[in-house]
Amino acid sequence: MKKAFLTLAAILTAFSLNAQNLSGRDIIKKVKDNPNGETRYAKLDLVLEKSNGSKRERKVESWAMDIGEDTKTMMFFTYPGDVKGTGFLTWNYDEIGKDDDKWLYMPALKKTRRISGSSSKTDYFMGTDFTYDDMGDRNVDEDEHKLLREENLEGFDCYVVESVPKDKREIYSKKISWIRKDCFMGIKVEFYDKLGKLHRVLNVSDIKKIQGYWTRSKMVMENVQTKHKTILTFSDMKYDLKIDQEMFNVTKLEKGL
Repeated sequence: MKKAFLTLAAILTAFSLNAQNLSGRDIIKKVKDNPNGETRYAKLDLVLEKSNGSKRERKVESWAMDIGEDTKTMMFFTYPGDVKGTGFLTWNYDEIGKDDDKWLYMPALKKTRRISGSSSKTDYFMGTDFTYDDMGDRNVDEDEHKLLREENLEGFDCYVVESVPKDKREIYSKKISWIRKDCFMGIKVEFYDKLGKLHRVLNVSDIKKIQGYWTRSKMVMENVQTKHKTILTFSDMKYDLKIDQEMFNVTKLEKGL
């Protein structure tokens, strides 16, 4: 029994030392490598809130599929009527230096707009506080990462990591992320503008396991300079569905749901 106890203690000590030796890049890599299924589906309730408290609500359905290290995503707005049928298609590439392919379909104009790589860095998506670039994923090595400290936030032990983009086209000069140690999910991100001033803050809450995958249920992105915020609430989330890869093309985008 004593030998078994000592062995367990050695394992726990080794695990603790290993955790302490994680670099900023190691932590962000663990976040990116969090399992989330080969395919995903969700309904999104999206609220845009102005500084005066007025609100607009939109509803969205979203599908995603991983193809190797790349990801394809399709989103359709279902409410209200003035944006119903609007679609957004993304082919997100993990390869550094390769711009993602993005298309936005506007049914009122019966026109598909291709979003260029440079525009996606600075333009905001459909009046929200998320840029087109925020809607995709990033290769870990697109940024330089530095572990700043460890601290408790909202009752969770977190790593605090600073990430500085290598591509100067980014809308921000750096971002600071609070990553939960227990599940390697980010619960807060601060984005700083080119002058080093706090620009936007993302807060993530109600993280839980669905089908065995850690899942975010609510995200709030606030532009602290304009006091405008976007509130995203996820529901009916499903993983590992059978989805035809042919869904993720411009023809389907223009046909709609």
